[in-house]
Amino acid sequence: MLRVSTPDSDTDASLASRLNEFRRTKLYDFLAAAPFIAWCVYSATQFLPDLGRQIALAKFCLQTDPSVLRAPLILSIVSNLSTLLFLAVLIVLFALRRVSRHSAPGFYPRFVAVVATFVSVGIVWLPLQELSSFLYLGALLSIIGGMTVAIWAALALGRSISILPEARRLVTRGPYSLVRHPLYVGELIAIVGIAVLHWSPWALSLLAVQCLFTFQRMKIEETMLVQVFPEYRDYMAHTARFVPGVY
Repeated sequence: MLRVSTPDSDTDASLASRLNEFRRTKLYDFLAAAPFIAWCVYSATQFLPDLGRQIALAKFCLQTDPSVLRAPLILSIVSNLSTLLFLAVLIVLFALRRVSRHSAPGFYPRFVAVVATFVSVGIVWLPLQELSSFLYLGALLSIIGGMTVAIWAALALGRSISILPEARRLVTRGPYSLVRHPLYVGELIAIVGIAVLHWSPWALSLLAVQCLFTFQRMKIEETMLVQVFPEYRDYMAHTARFVPGVY
């Protein structure tokens, strides 16, 4: 039985073909990344007033009595600076990233990725808690250490970075030679520090949700990467997922 094409069906097929071609362009990829870039810019602006006050206070202490310049203030400044640097790196990389070669189909992988990316924002909205000096300094060091690892991993990932489970280029160098998901390792270390600063049942609950979705995100990404890059299976066999020599 012959299939007779109609002008409407030809038009629909042409529009679908053009849309698919457009989705493979850098312009489409930039438009898709634009909301996240805007969110990073907004987040960065929220750190600037507090950081400005901290730097002004540190300068005042140096000019009047350097002995009162204590470790918590210095570490807090470094913590905010490392967070701002991480956001700046994300803004640049998402603006310049490569076009995706393949993405995991369906709603669920995207839902997991979005929740794993943004659920920790809820912790920041919780009130800060009064902590002992030991816990406060430990939290700040956790944030600084986590952001340092995350920045290193993001720079190694380079233009292959993404929020959604997408394949651009296989990266196995730098921190990716140690574990398969160093960016998530760094982020979780930093989020633990943030949760400590906002210590409460809600903060711990959000941290648990963050961990749950992050580990599910890892599994989804690995399944997709094996499909796109057959050599990823061998990489998985020789590289730990999260902690070298442990897991």
